[in-house]
Amino acid sequence: MANISIADIKALREQLGTGMVDTKKALEEADGDIEKATEILRLKGAKGNAKRADRSTSEGLVAAKENGTSATMIELACETDFVAKGDKFIALSDKVLDAVVAAGATTVEEALAAPAGSQTVAELIGDEAAILGEKVELRRLAVVTGEHFAIYLHKTSKDLPPQVGVVLGYTGNDAETARSIAQHISFANPEYLTREDVPAEAVENERRIVEEISRNEGKPEAALPKIIEGRLGAYFKQVALLEQDYAKDNKLSISQVVKEAGITVTGFARFKVGA
Repeated sequence: MANISIADIKALREQLGTGMVDTKKALEEADGDIEKATEILRLKGAKGNAKRADRSTSEGLVAAKENGTSATMIELACETDFVAKGDKFIALSDKVLDAVVAAGATTVEEALAAPAGSQTVAELIGDEAAILGEKVELRRLAVVTGEHFAIYLHKTSKDLPPQVGVVLGYTGNDAETARSIAQHISFANPEYLTREDVPAEAVENERRIVEEISRNEGKPEAALPKIIEGRLGAYFKQVALLEQDYAKDNKLSISQVVKEAGITVTGFARFKVGA
């Protein structure tokens, strides 16, 4: 058996991020051969990946990158905040995002099949998950097209990577206002850009609900149409960005703000880790 030194163990641990005991055992099994020990550790990790397949991934990070006429945002998920804030996980997210953007992927399926060096993104994530010892998955991907972009990544804790991300596509030249609107989206969480974008089925369902509520409150029959439309208006202010009150000045709507700034919002995406 080869003489396994502490320096060998330390070097392999730093390379792979594996535990002391597992690293020592792998080196012993490989008779000191670093490449063989690496293969042993990765195979062991791959078996662990299969066992972890049903585990939940409620932690992770969001990352985004602009590339010409589009901007891409991903949510990379893991099991614990301990892994989420680690350098290896953050570095993995950078590699995944770069590969996804380079491939022009627009869906998670396309992203996982994208090349990442000599591997696919799926294989890269699988290998890194084996090393990290947790289930890791590319949960979501969004691509926003536009002339200009405002990217806002928000940390909900100073110890963690960004947990909320917004990509805003727009035309015009007021980058400061565009970024402010991206910040607004991060906590206001609109689902659509305009009220016209809200699916008719969702509007009719909301109309039915507010009508039933209004009737149960004993509102006069003659007043019902106006009351219902008023409550529908409140619904649109909740779900449609341009209808919302501006966070920095609730006397203004977002539509008024963009008009005054001379910009047009062409699209947006918002992710919150685990949501």
